[in-house]
Amino acid sequence: MSVLRTPPVAGTADPSGLPASRVAAGALPCNTCAARQFSICAPVSDADLPHFFAMSVKLRFEPRRYLFDEGDAPRYVFSIASGTVCLSKALSDGRRQITGFLFEGDFIGLAHGETCAYTAEALTPVEVCRFPRDRFERYMTEHPHVERRLLQIASTELAAAQDQMLLLGRKTATERVASFLIRLSDRAVAHGRSGNPVCLPMTRAEIGDYLGLTLETVSRTMTQLRKRGAIDLDNTSVVRLTSEETLRRLAGV
Repeated sequence: MSVLRTPPVAGTADPSGLPASRVAAGALPCNTCAARQFSICAPVSDADLPHFFAMSVKLRFEPRRYLFDEGDAPRYVFSIASGTVCLSKALSDGRRQITGFLFEGDFIGLAHGETCAYTAEALTPVEVCRFPRDRFERYMTEHPHVERRLLQIASTELAAAQDQMLLLGRKTATERVASFLIRLSDRAVAHGRSGNPVCLPMTRAEIGDYLGLTLETVSRTMTQLRKRGAIDLDNTSVVRLTSEETLRRLAGV
């Protein structure tokens, strides 16, 4: 896999130029971050927020740049403040399997081995808070409420992985695509945004890699869903749910 190694754009610790330890909690960028209430930092108290903020560096990745590559040493963990990230694994024959799409509020990078098990690629402009892995793990040990939050995130990811196994193993192409659109819509609603229309920052080929379908099958299935009155296609990146009831029935949910 060819990896674009252009460095991300680093943000400053604070616009005032003061160390984070001297910045009042109310003045921290965290307080205007739309992702905070859904992210790993949600349980961090206002009193401890400057210390938590001081561990991080805010970075921006342009589309098609990599946060890290499969096989890299897992030196950092990331909290996604905005944008969409694609997770993938390289197969022995040169193909890749997309294992997930992550959005604002998601946490990424905690590894159990000596290398990263997958590649993380920005699909859109992505902003993250990056934490050194060793410092973050020490912080969790000292702050069990953050560790519990990470456990909640891991439990949600496990449930999503189980759903994905069902989707790949048992569902038809129509059920897979319909389920995918419903998931994106439901996630948007859960994060306080409109679930309709559904924005698709990924390509049809990437959706196929995730759903175990060919590009042609994804495109054909989208057309069939439109003809059945479930969706309308404004363009390749915006799908309007014209009948959510029909789409949910076709998804089997």
